[in-house]
Amino acid sequence: MSLPNLDRSCRTFFLVLAVAFLAPLVLGQRADQARSSSNPVRAISRATPFEYGVFADGGLGTNNRDNYHFFNLGLHAGKVLTGPIGTGWLRGQFEYGVEVLPFWQAYTPVMERTNCYQMAGETAYCIGGFNTGGTYNGVSIVPIILRWNLVNGRRWMPWIQGAGGMIWTNHKFPPVGPRPAPGHLGTSVFNFTPQFGVGAHYFLRPRQSIDFSANAMHISNSSLGDANPGVNATVQFAVGYTWWR
Repeated sequence: MSLPNLDRSCRTFFLVLAVAFLAPLVLGQRADQARSSSNPVRAISRATPFEYGVFADGGLGTNNRDNYHFFNLGLHAGKVLTGPIGTGWLRGQFEYGVEVLPFWQAYTPVMERTNCYQMAGETAYCIGGFNTGGTYNGVSIVPIILRWNLVNGRRWMPWIQGAGGMIWTNHKFPPVGPRPAPGHLGTSVFNFTPQFGVGAHYFLRPRQSIDFSANAMHISNSSLGDANPGVNATVQFAVGYTWWR
């Protein structure tokens, strides 16, 4: 065999060898992409990804605070810490997350308030009134979110969580009134927010989901103020969008 023919044969041999090795990899990658598209929850649960997203939520108070309303905009970030654990419909992964809500608003009734004072041995006197309540603006952070993601679905990934955070508002929240209050009885601009929620991710794409949730939240200043009437329970509903990495 001449040298030119030998070179041509070598090139052909290495080309066939390269195709033989690379074709399964390419086809396998395409197959993985197809499986990820048809079952994104399984693809996500094979790893311990990060997730981050945006959301909006709103809701109302309950019982004696049923005339309170809330609206918030926030950012969520989380890290899945474990592989799938358990069997059956409870099989899932543990995730730790945090949320920051740079836009937090509460809408409360406007009330007229009077402050009353009494020195020892003297007749009580009152001053006022002035309006309290209305719209409260604030910022909230939730540094502890403990979430359990259920991974038995194909596109739906339900979850349950417990969380704790705090709120700062531009005025003491909630308002005290309308009855006369002794001294400068007030609440606090800082409140704590223990909460419990349920929700679900619906995967529109292999690593992108639209999210729905319902959250029950207690608001209390833990006696940081003169009074701690709090908001025993609020129910808030959220919709958001998440990217997984």
